[in-house]
Amino acid sequence: MTNAGLPRHVAIIMDGNGRWAKQHAFSVMMGHRKGVETLREIIRYSSDIGIEVLSLYAFSTENWSRPEPEVAALMRLIVEFFHSEIDELHENKVKIRILGDIEGLTASARDAVIQAMNRTRDNTGLQLNIALNYGARDELTRVVNSLVQDAREGNLREAIGWEDIADRLYTSGQPDVDLLIRTSGEQRLSNFLLYQSAYAEMIFPQKLWPDYTVADYQDALSAFARRERRFGGRST
Repeated sequence: MTNAGLPRHVAIIMDGNGRWAKQHAFSVMMGHRKGVETLREIIRYSSDIGIEVLSLYAFSTENWSRPEPEVAALMRLIVEFFHSEIDELHENKVKIRILGDIEGLTASARDAVIQAMNRTRDNTGLQLNIALNYGARDELTRVVNSLVQDAREGNLREAIGWEDIADRLYTSGQPDVDLLIRTSGEQRLSNFLLYQSAYAEMIFPQKLWPDYTVADYQDALSAFARRERRFGGRST
């Protein structure tokens, strides 16, 4: 695929770790660990081919309702991921941004992500967004409250435009999502980047996330390149 056919911003809902573990008679955490292996390969490939932004749905605001041992193990896995991968990510000039309320994370996870963002803040390669304690409705509510506060203080023009909203999102300064992939065959957004995905092309492969390969990712990118994007207009 030529670079011209690539999406600027790819978002992935990494779904199916639990089902993969159940199919193989493993613990749920083994499924999450296998999913991290897939994650590592997709990040590397995205960086290598020149994807501008890669957004990954890692832990939603709703995931806190999962069993406490699983949540605690996921928080530890987040810390482990950043500690083990940060050197390679930094070497490849990947810039990390966390989408979501990091103040709600455990102290160790919060420290790990802050250190990762600080270390990579000046990098100019792939912009890697990792959604942690993230929900799109919460994000938009935060934006609205910010706009209301500015209006009360007289710091906002009379008419609010979509740019005002975009500038206050976690993805401020980044292009909107061009391609959204959700593995496992489920076909819903699950409160992920709702505003940013307004015109995204969507692909829903049947494979569970731990089984998803770079070849599958290449197929999705090729499918994107073949699609005609009209953004509400009409082709001539």
